[in-house]
Amino acid sequence: MTTDTHQIIEQTRHWVQQLIVKYNICPFARREVERKSIRYSVAENRKPQAVLQQLLDEAKHLDTAAETETTLLILPSGFEGFYEFLNLVDVADALLVEEGYEGVYQLAHFHPDYCFEGEAQDDPANYTNRAPYPTLHLLREASIEEALENYDDPESIPERNIEFARRKGAEFFKGILTT
Repeated sequence: MTTDTHQIIEQTRHWVQQLIVKYNICPFARREVERKSIRYSVAENRKPQAVLQQLLDEAKHLDTAAETETTLLILPSGFEGFYEFLNLVDVADALLVEEGYEGVYQLAHFHPDYCFEGEAQDDPANYTNRAPYPTLHLLREASIEEALENYDDPESIPERNIEFARRKGAEFFKGILTT
């Protein structure tokens, strides 16, 4: 692992621990952090086809590695533009379906410039989906379903996160993302 790769993973791990877990943005993440079952993988290649192949490789890894609950595929270069990244997400979703992973894995995504449709770019609520780097997150659907069954009022999670983000403000999140 190169120094750059190690640093990219550490920045992403810091974001997961200091924002996602610490402020309960995802109430299911703490367990996986504590179990050390999150796989962090860095896409060294910036070409879309290579990134998509690496995503499929990560799905295959999850197929055979029960101890790995989820994978964060971090894209440090090549997808800095948010709309270009969203195009990649659309192709990745279609590829997962094509490869027989529909209902097996779900793809979530994060980006440093994430902006919810219809929201202003500077709305602090966007920080609930902003990460240090563009990131594709492969989640096991069965685990999501199980977690949601055991969580009271899962529909309130996004609303609670938006309220929290707006109360804290953009500067709070910028501090976490840049350390």
